[in-house]
Amino acid sequence: MLIKKAIRTINELKEHIKTHSPSFYYSSQTSTVIPYDKLEQVFSADKDFTLCDLSQMPTKMTLKENGNLHMLGGVSWKEAREYLKTQGRTIMTAPTEELALISAGAATSCTGERCFKFGNLRSQIVMLKYINHKGEEKTLLKENEIDKSLKHLKTYQEDYSHYQDYKNAPYPRFEKEIDLMVGTEGQLGVITEIEIETTEDVNVNHLFMLLPKWEDNTKLHLEVAKKVQAFRDEIILCEFIDSNAFSFLKEEDRPNNGKDALFFEIISDSFENIYEKFICDIEGVDENEIFELTATKFHALRASIPRAVFEENSKMGVTKMGTDVQVSIDNFEALFDIYKSFTKIGVRYNLFGHFGDAHLHFNFMPTDSDVKTCQKEFEKLYKKVVELKGSPFAEHGIGIIKQKYITDFWNDNQTNLFKELKSVHDPHNQFFPQGFMTLEGLL
Repeated sequence: MLIKKAIRTINELKEHIKTHSPSFYYSSQTSTVIPYDKLEQVFSADKDFTLCDLSQMPTKMTLKENGNLHMLGGVSWKEAREYLKTQGRTIMTAPTEELALISAGAATSCTGERCFKFGNLRSQIVMLKYINHKGEEKTLLKENEIDKSLKHLKTYQEDYSHYQDYKNAPYPRFEKEIDLMVGTEGQLGVITEIEIETTEDVNVNHLFMLLPKWEDNTKLHLEVAKKVQAFRDEIILCEFIDSNAFSFLKEEDRPNNGKDALFFEIISDSFENIYEKFICDIEGVDENEIFELTATKFHALRASIPRAVFEENSKMGVTKMGTDVQVSIDNFEALFDIYKSFTKIGVRYNLFGHFGDAHLHFNFMPTDSDVKTCQKEFEKLYKKVVELKGSPFAEHGIGIIKQKYITDFWNDNQTNLFKELKSVHDPHNQFFPQGFMTLEGLL
């Protein structure tokens, strides 16, 4: 029997957890890897299963003297940004969907657009609290190493070392204490408080650069991708939107003139240096196709396109079919080549994402009859990503939707540690038991 339960206080949460009822915890419902419109189908079971809505729990924000932001409950990225603005500070992670919650972002180890300069959210979390399987509140600190007594930890960490420079690996990090909760998607407990680093809110400029369509030629795209790496201290973000993605906007709202576009957020004090040493050093870009945008226009464009794509899929009654692949800069051309092959199967598509990190989201826009064709193309894609030693899901997590593709990236070193962690931290298998740590065949 499927039970829906609204949890309003920490004590209610503790009491529910102590029942050991298999449960899935959610709040803002913005995750792209959980099909919220089909939760009853996904979690239907012979035994009781509870869908726990945490959206009504109390929230609180406090800016500490050291500049860290301490949050209780489900604070959204928008709320945090607006609060910090009044304090002369800003967040260092900026997901496109600002209504998503920071605690949920920690659970999936999200990254957002500003990862180019500031790194991923995991690197910014200094403390978090969570409720364990006994209904106890526990504190985890970034400064502490994870439990070294874990039998399978060493070989797991050796495998993870390949992904140190990626936003996220195909499996959680498990080096620091906080990693029990960061990227584990709520499978070992429920996060209740979190503290993250923030940064000074400095003046920035927003630059917009037009490029040829990537389907025709990626030479210029690849040149920009390589050259921008030298300016990570001065450029906060480097984002990409292709010509197809712009088509989801009203014609009067499209500043791209039928071309692809790159967006740069640049620290104002560095703007002249960036323009002289980076922008002017790129051959083949017409200066008339490089211009500044207001902050309002810039953020509106970045947010409206992914949202429009999601809404279009919803109208068609199709679950999002998009990628979350990151590769090394050296393999960026190979990723573009894979995506070029997708354009030839006759299904509507678009491409956008975190260009400076070689991390792009290819989105099919299928009809019902196209879905199986797209799934087959994704199966080919992930096998190639294995060969490229890339990360298949670099910022949005695995959830439910991506599980079918993930096990090609694992071996016994990962599955053995998953089993060990679940036995220690979730002995009743009550926390999101359908999650990746308990995929069929692992336990």
